[in-house]
Amino acid sequence: MPLWPAVTRGSERDPVHHPLFARYYARVSVAAESRMGMARVRRRLLAGLSGRVLEVGAGNGLNFAHYPDTVSEVVAIEPERTLRVLAVEAAVRADVPVDVVPGTAEALPVKSEAYDAVVLSLVLCSVRDVPRALAEVRRVLRPGGQLRFFEHGRGGGPAMRTTQRVLDRTVWPRLSGGCHLSRAPVAALREAGFELGPYRSMLLPETGPTLPPSFCVLGTAWRPPAED
Repeated sequence: MPLWPAVTRGSERDPVHHPLFARYYARVSVAAESRMGMARVRRRLLAGLSGRVLEVGAGNGLNFAHYPDTVSEVVAIEPERTLRVLAVEAAVRADVPVDVVPGTAEALPVKSEAYDAVVLSLVLCSVRDVPRALAEVRRVLRPGGQLRFFEHGRGGGPAMRTTQRVLDRTVWPRLSGGCHLSRAPVAALREAGFELGPYRSMLLPETGPTLPPSFCVLGTAWRPPAED
């Protein structure tokens, strides 16, 4: 039996409320599974995980189908109600147990050192406070626990980076549910005290035009096994 209610009702309870963007994202993200190769990225992101996993910013739950059977439990945090409803539907179809719960990355509603792994998938671009969110991730991971991440951020040459910064200061966050294009996820992980493992930069889509949100990074980090 789930430990939390799967869905809260009423947007006044939700710290994040972007219903128009959520409906748009739900459509384009499903199409991106095949057209942009996102299903393949999700499999790489989650391969080899085991034990208890916390997924922060689950969106409409497209990761759920790709968790390996070595995962005993997934607790999926999603603050946006429209996306959370869709994530609950995806959880029912998943091959591993998934509980979808409300909450924000900056105040995760779970116990400290309770998870073997945390998954961040296109999350750090939109959280309000990146250092605080990563401090929360570090708190809930057991010492030595893994952080798997797939994020987009700044990239390209000077002209592209200038474009990203201008968009961040003007229309992009308003149109894209609070998303920012010019954040640096790998640098943020280092500053938060994570040990970086292997990671690779990539473009999505891999072929075709390179757009401001195309610059992505996929990788692994760890909470240090012994805290200072």
